[in-house]
Amino acid sequence: MLYVQRDAQGNLVRVEAAEFAGFTQQLPADDQDILAWYSNQAIETSLLQLRQSDQEMVRVLEDLIGVLIAKGIIRITDLPHAAQTKLLSRNQAREALGGLSRLIQEEVSTGLI
Repeated sequence: MLYVQRDAQGNLVRVEAAEFAGFTQQLPADDQDILAWYSNQAIETSLLQLRQSDQEMVRVLEDLIGVLIAKGIIRITDLPHAAQTKLLSRNQAREALGGLSRLIQEEVSTGLI
C-alpha cells in the first residue's frame, strides 16, 4: 500500500511508500491514480532532463561551429543572417566574461581580493 495526499479537487499531490504527516488515503500500487501519478512523474523528469541538456547542447553546437569555421570548412557568412548575429553576440558575451574572469584571477593573485 502507498500513502497519498490529495488536493481539494481530489488530485494526487504526494505519493510515498511510508506513512507521512498529512496523508489522506492509502492506495494499492496498481491503482489507476497511482499508475498515472508515476507516469506523469516520469514524463516531467524526462522533460526537465531535456531542458537542461538543451542548454548544454547549445554550447556544444557553438563550439562545433567555431571549429568548422577555424578549419575553413564553413564561413560564418554561410550561415543565415539571424544565426550569424546570435553567434557573434554570444561570442562577444563570452569574451567579455572571459576578460572579467582574467581580471578577477589577477586581483586574487595580487591579493586585492
